[in-house]
Amino acid sequence: MISKTKKFLSDSERIVFDRKHRNTIRFNISKYQVSVEAGKKRFSALEDAKSRAAVVKRYVVEHLSSYLEEFEERATANGIEVLWAEDEDEAIMHIKNVIVSEKIKKVVKSKSMTSEEIAFNEVFGDLGVECVETDLGEFIVQNAGEKPYHILTPAMHKSRGDVAQLFNRLFGTSTEATASEMTSFVKGVLRSQFESAEMGLTGANFLLAREGAIALTENEGNGLFSVSYPRVHVVLAGIEKILPSVEYLDLFWPLLALHGTGQRLTAYNSVISGPANESELNGPQRMVIVLLDNGRTNLYQKKYQSESLACIRCGACLNACPVYKNVGGYTYNAVYSGPIGSVIMPHLKPNDDYSHLSFASSLCGACYDVCPVKINLPELLLRNRRDTVEGAKKYVGSSLLMKSLSAVLKNPRYISHINFKIQSFLFSLFMKKGFGKQRDVPTIDKSSFQSQWKNHQIKH
Repeated sequence: MISKTKKFLSDSERIVFDRKHRNTIRFNISKYQVSVEAGKKRFSALEDAKSRAAVVKRYVVEHLSSYLEEFEERATANGIEVLWAEDEDEAIMHIKNVIVSEKIKKVVKSKSMTSEEIAFNEVFGDLGVECVETDLGEFIVQNAGEKPYHILTPAMHKSRGDVAQLFNRLFGTSTEATASEMTSFVKGVLRSQFESAEMGLTGANFLLAREGAIALTENEGNGLFSVSYPRVHVVLAGIEKILPSVEYLDLFWPLLALHGTGQRLTAYNSVISGPANESELNGPQRMVIVLLDNGRTNLYQKKYQSESLACIRCGACLNACPVYKNVGGYTYNAVYSGPIGSVIMPHLKPNDDYSHLSFASSLCGACYDVCPVKINLPELLLRNRRDTVEGAKKYVGSSLLMKSLSAVLKNPRYISHINFKIQSFLFSLFMKKGFGKQRDVPTIDKSSFQSQWKNHQIKH
């Protein structure tokens, strides 16, 4: 079986020279960047807002257990069933118990990126449960037989034409359909799904400790339908999503909207504090929240990398990352990709060895600059790299090679004594491997830098 590292490298080499993919991603991200830059101007003190959000999230992470206990107590008092899942198997067990006891045949899903961690659609599809993605991007990739490409924009890798061709093949719509026409078509398809589903599954952008409620933000209204139509509402959320109270949403909702899509505020923002009561016409009869660990406590125990638990999943670091923009989301072969995925995946899935992802970065710092909660992602990537190297097996051959190279590179005279043709051959050999087949290998000058400097060919 090919290792994850080799697969990443081979997939990267293939996708970076796919011009169609590159043009689609750059076009879609350029639209995002224009919106974000316009959105920044609406803030009188954006850096102050980010600093405040960073302090709040760091404090919450530091006191995570107490806030989670408060959340459980308050949510239970609101009539919500709160279940804890140590890993994906336990999460599946909890949800399966709900599905079996309620005789669920159809589930509509919204804002459910966390469900990708437990392979929800595959697991329950095999059990005969119809799982319908209702977020437009998720709907597109589900019908294409694909996984989400991006944590916030699942179909970022597809152009309007790509989606039009897909819908034409599956539903017989026009290949010339506009984005608006395709969106209206999907709304029509999904309306009957909402009406016939017995269960809605959502994630949570934030868990509100004091209120024992969840905060859900979305742009399409499908989240509200997923919550209000079915008789059962199940929430699957990572334990790091906690906030002290609803009072902090005036800080985090605008920051999430700005860095996610460039909006002033996302179109639909809901605080859901329990199942419907007797006076309410809409809403679920039963509400269950599954709090998912699934490796997060591994991350929590890391002195430095635990900072990444402050992430609010806005996706800004992916859009800023030059590596992500070239190798694409699927190359990471992980639920969470880009800079934040490269930091957290080795800890969320330590047995699957995602350590190579921490080396898939130029460390340019763009991800740190855009992060709304000021997570120093380049530093955390370096911490991961150090842990990987220190934990790796030490081979005598590798050690001797590195010592030899170190000795040679520290003393240029060793290289200057090597015949020019041999120098060129060795240089070409190493560069071809590093540059790949698609790039031209640069030539080296016959005279060394030292000799050119000595002969004043280079101005001092």
